Amino acid sequence: MHDDELEIDDDLVRHLLAEQFPAWSGLPLRRHASSGTVNALYRLGRSMVIRLPLRQEWGSADVLAEEEWLQRFAHRLPVRTSRLLGVGSPTPDYPCTWSVRQWLEGANPVPGAVADTARLARDLAAFVLGLRAVDHSGWDAPVLDTSLSGADASTRAWIAQLEGLADVDAVTEAWEAALRAPVWSGPLVLLHGDLLPGNLLVHGDRLSGVIDWSMHVGDPARDLIVAWYLLPAGDRDWFRSAVEADDATWIRARGMALAKGVAALPYYRETNVVMAANARHVIRAILVDHRADD
Repeated sequence: MHDDELEIDDDLVRHLLAEQFPAWSGLPLRRHASSGTVNALYRLGRSMVIRLPLRQEWGSADVLAEEEWLQRFAHRLPVRTSRLLGVGSPTPDYPCTWSVRQWLEGANPVPGAVADTARLARDLAAFVLGLRAVDHSGWDAPVLDTSLSGADASTRAWIAQLEGLADVDAVTEAWEAALRAPVWSGPLVLLHGDLLPGNLLVHGDRLSGVIDWSMHVGDPARDLIVAWYLLPAGDRDWFRSAVEADDATWIRARGMALAKGVAALPYYRETNVVMAANARHVIRAILVDHRADD
C-alpha cells in the first residue's frame, strides 16, 4: 500500500517471538487479512494479536502511553478495548516497536451493509458521549490539530486527483462550505481520533469494540466523522441530535470526513479495495448532505 512499507512475513514474526517472547513462540501463528493501513496483524493462538507497524515512522509510537491512557478511562466506556499484553523492541531485522494485544472478536462494519443502523447509531452516540465525558484535566494530553484550514492545501491536491472518480466541482464546493464553518472555541474533549469502519468492531450490528486509538484531545467534531461512513441520512440526524452537535460542529465534522475520503480514494484505489470503497461511500454521502443544505 505504501512505497516505503516494511517487509513483514511469517518468518520475521516467528523470529521476533522466539527472541522476545519465547513462551509464546510455539503458539499457532497466522497473518490476519485486514484492510488496515497502519499495522500488519498476526493472530497468535486463540486470544492474542500481534501488531507490527508497516512504516518505520509509525514504529516510534509509544504503545505504553496508549495503554496508560486506556487504563484510565476504558472501564467507563460502553465497548471493549484491546488490552496490551507485551511490547516488542526494535531489532536489526525490524526497526519498529511492536505489540502483542488481546484479540477482540467482531467484524468491521461495512458502509451501506449494516442492517440495523438505528441500533448502531445509538451505540456510536453512547460511545462518543462516554468518551467526551471523561475528565482529562490534569493529564498531559496531546492536542490533535483538526483545523480544516490547516488541511486545505493537501485536501485540494487530493481533490485534483479525483478526476474520473468523483464530481470534482461538487467535492470542491462541499469542501469550501466546510472551510467557512467557525472554528471550535469550546473546551477540548478526549478523542479516539480516527473513528473509521476499520477501527470499529461490531457483533450483530451492535458496536462491540474500538481499536487503534490515537489518544488526543481536541475539537469534538473529529469523532463525528463516523456518521457519514456508517449511518444513512435519518440515523445521521438522530446521531447528531444525540451528541448535541451544533451547525458549525456538524459542518466541520463533515469537512473532516470529506478530507479523509478524498485522500483515501486516489491513494488506495489500486492497493486497498476496502479503503477505496469506504472512501467512495463517504464522498457520496457527504455530497448528498451538502446538496440538501443548498
